[in-house]
Amino acid sequence: MAGVELRKVAKRFGDIEVVHGIDLVVRHNEFVVLVGPSGCGKSTVLRMIAGLEEITSGEIVIGDKVINELAPKDRDIAMVFQDYALYPHLTVFKNLSFGLEMQKIPAAEIRERVEAAANILNITDFLERKPRQLSGGQRQRVAMGRAIVRRPNVFLFDEPLSNLDAKLRTQMRTEIKKLHETVKTTVIYVTHDQVEAMTLAERIVVMRDGYVRQIGSPDEVYNRPNSIFVAGFIGAPTMNFIACRLTEGPQGLSLTLQDGSALPIPAELAERYGPQKNRDLVLGLRPEVFHQDEAPVVNGSRARIAPTIGVVEPLGSDTLFFFDLAGTEVVVRMPPLVGLRRGDTLPLTIDMGKMHLFDAATEQVL
Repeated sequence: MAGVELRKVAKRFGDIEVVHGIDLVVRHNEFVVLVGPSGCGKSTVLRMIAGLEEITSGEIVIGDKVINELAPKDRDIAMVFQDYALYPHLTVFKNLSFGLEMQKIPAAEIRERVEAAANILNITDFLERKPRQLSGGQRQRVAMGRAIVRRPNVFLFDEPLSNLDAKLRTQMRTEIKKLHETVKTTVIYVTHDQVEAMTLAERIVVMRDGYVRQIGSPDEVYNRPNSIFVAGFIGAPTMNFIACRLTEGPQGLSLTLQDGSALPIPAELAERYGPQKNRDLVLGLRPEVFHQDEAPVVNGSRARIAPTIGVVEPLGSDTLFFFDLAGTEVVVRMPPLVGLRRGDTLPLTIDMGKMHLFDAATEQVL
């Protein structure tokens, strides 16, 4: 069993602490993605696991062994970098076999491992080519192959798709997912791209400012974010955030917006949010909780609005509409609506049962 555990792992550069006592358990054969904005500490965490950065305090455990003092070559890990890091003067075969040759592994076993990895990654036809004769996606496959042939306990990926174009990134995400299903190994993957995190991960670790902000499955961090930061970072387009105040009137609980308009709280949520009356809150609404006005209003769970469209962004399969709601720009995702343009009225209902409420001061979910 070769899981990875971080116990109060911290990293300082001089007086500046960039990773703050992280605790994390990655289970054997699990695919975990560290995601967050640039500078959040995710790559530093990966490099500490790899042994490329010394930890300031805490422990890193692989399997049942504390590896703080082990050299990178003794940690039984393989790392795939953003820039491929291939030897330009060697063939693909030699790039794949080089590390094994340094370990004095018999030639027959080297060939067997290289051919097996090439077959998994569909690069068998490129074994005699040099890296300059390959596309970006093919080079990244070679970089992954170099990790596979080592048969490590842990794979580390440091933003491996950042240098690829959008179409190729989509293709390579699929290849990496297939790779994990074929080569069952513990994977820790770092990216700033929340789409990569959502599509690849079994669990997502959301980081910010050197802290872990939330850990959960893609479904958990998307549908049950614990803060405004996580809710805004995960999801594209981002969640809409609208300042409001929870009030109670003759019709029950409602959210009063800054322009005086009100959105009803569904009856099934009244008990949960009732104690928050008269507090300044932030309402979070995903773009997909808005529907055309024809959608039925059931048990007061939907609120009706009729905003004026500001911007229209056609995406083919669906369309994004931007408009002002109580002084805040809001975006909604809907099926293509022929003929609607800037200045038109867009009658909508909001599924209030799928709303999120955050404390305005702490930005934590209620």
